[in-house]
Amino acid sequence: MFNMNKSSNPVFKEDDFKSSNQYGSGTVMTINGTVNKSFLLVAITIMAAFYVWNLFAASGQVGAITPYLYGGAIGGFIVAIITVFKKNIANITGPIYAVLEGFVIGGLSAKLEVFYPGIAFQAAGITFCIFSALLFAYKIGHIKVTENFRNMVIIGTIGIGLTYLLSFMLSFFGMSFPFIHDSGPIGIGFSLFVVGLASLNLVLDFDFIHRGSGNNLPAYMEWYAAFGLLVTLVWLYIEVLRLVTKLRSRD
Repeated sequence: MFNMNKSSNPVFKEDDFKSSNQYGSGTVMTINGTVNKSFLLVAITIMAAFYVWNLFAASGQVGAITPYLYGGAIGGFIVAIITVFKKNIANITGPIYAVLEGFVIGGLSAKLEVFYPGIAFQAAGITFCIFSALLFAYKIGHIKVTENFRNMVIIGTIGIGLTYLLSFMLSFFGMSFPFIHDSGPIGIGFSLFVVGLASLNLVLDFDFIHRGSGNNLPAYMEWYAAFGLLVTLVWLYIEVLRLVTKLRSRD
């Protein structure tokens, strides 16, 4: 049985949010502080994405942004691992991760924009709408994070992670799961499911941050919580981008 206090976001663990009374007023994590830092990390991500976007627009060459795309993906993974194990330096690694992930989504968006004009703004708009709607629904109490809800999201997220990992391993042997990349009904249905799952992870993140802010955690956890939320947002944007690509390829 899964612990109902866990989040399916891999950067959040229940031990990170256990109550502590050793921190005085003004040195603890707050919701407002986490929100401000989250906005800052998102802004950094967007600026980095626009940098790569403009670089591609100016050169018109995929090769000009390839180092940013792959370097950002590899570097972002490394920085994320460091942040998970060194949470107290999230104020440094968080912005670095935001820059690297900005390179990734900027590169992906720019490459797809060539074939599907306007796709990046479509995906960004959908992601923003999903985020805003879920945050509003959570704030007014229309979405309740129950044990069954949390377990469902955790199991689904693990399943998707294993599916992507297996697909990546099979690619070395020239094989793949057709439904992951296919633009047919099954492929689109799969992407819809993953987008929905990523969206539900946002709800768990909202709930986890809300509970964590009430446990007198050290102030540096605001940066760590903002970093964790950015991880989910980047995943959601990429999955929305994948879904819109499949839909527009059918036109």
